[in-house]
Amino acid sequence: MSRGRVVVAMSGGVDSSVAAGLLVREGWEVVGLTMKLHGHAESGLPTVERSCCDLSAYRDARRVCDKLGVAHAVVDLVDEFRREVMDVFAAEYFAGRTPNPCVLCNTRLKWEHLWERARRLGADSVATGHYARIETEGGGHALLRATHLEKDQSYALWGLRRERLAGTLFPLGGLEKSTVRTLATELGLGTADKPESQDICFVPDGDYARFLRHHDPERAAAQAEGELVGPDGRVLGRHSGVARFTVGQRRGLGVAQGRPLYVRSIDAASGRVQLDEDAALYQDRLWADGLNWLAEVPQGWWSCRAAIRYRDAGVACRVRVQGDTAEVCFAEARRAIAPGQAVVFYEGERVLGGGWIRRAGSQEEASHVE
Repeated sequence: MSRGRVVVAMSGGVDSSVAAGLLVREGWEVVGLTMKLHGHAESGLPTVERSCCDLSAYRDARRVCDKLGVAHAVVDLVDEFRREVMDVFAAEYFAGRTPNPCVLCNTRLKWEHLWERARRLGADSVATGHYARIETEGGGHALLRATHLEKDQSYALWGLRRERLAGTLFPLGGLEKSTVRTLATELGLGTADKPESQDICFVPDGDYARFLRHHDPERAAAQAEGELVGPDGRVLGRHSGVARFTVGQRRGLGVAQGRPLYVRSIDAASGRVQLDEDAALYQDRLWADGLNWLAEVPQGWWSCRAAIRYRDAGVACRVRVQGDTAEVCFAEARRAIAPGQAVVFYEGERVLGGGWIRRAGSQEEASHVE
């Protein structure tokens, strides 16, 4: 007897392939959906097959579904992806921030559209190949880190709607990557040795500046130049666009001072990029907005751990939420807190929620902690 119908997001990679295979093995009625998110014409990239969304990915996903004997379809979300991910990515860079398109894609686009298609197909659940876990807790459901932290992807999932957790499956949450590849071989899926995609899917060559020139040429031209300013306020040189920089960056600055300098801050309005020594990059406060909660949070100040980047184990902190803004006070200073990235709050293994970092600072800038 079938355990129910489940829609599986199929990227054509080994993780989603094994997720589908395990669910078939467990007795689920699987429907594989591959999302067409962009084409190289939309991204401004040369026609190469390097990302998780290229033509070979669609072919591989279909082959896996054929091998498993399950239905497969491709869903065209190109317009939605451009509006909800690529446009936001560009706007954040032009604003002097460092965006995280994978979080945007997972939470704004993939999950909600996946659920919409699942409902149309009469599915009870949705599943992906993410390395994270969901467990029943106190009559509800909690999002947890993966068992093996080296592959944990919970950082990218903090924006999921809380009510979606009950019908979401993460078959790989307790597995190591090596085990997943072994299972792919055992299941005969043909993706066991497929390499992982490490780059942003619509900028696989890493040339963000070229992408931005193609995506919004007028705005890219308007922010074509600016000053590189040293620790003492002297202008050390000029640059060709703030979108070329991120907080903490050392390489590609175009200045030589006989000592290492890093990007400390970016002022998009003036085009000024502030450079400083490594010690100046450490701050113990940040403010975030665009909050989403997967658990109830206390009033006033409360304690947890917070991660500020992917694969960050997190640091103990105190948090106070006022409206849609969270003030975060770290127990130890964090290096290169980048506006535009996400801060994710954890209680042990459980994801409490997260938000978008808007600015960072030091103790004297924070309001008084009671």
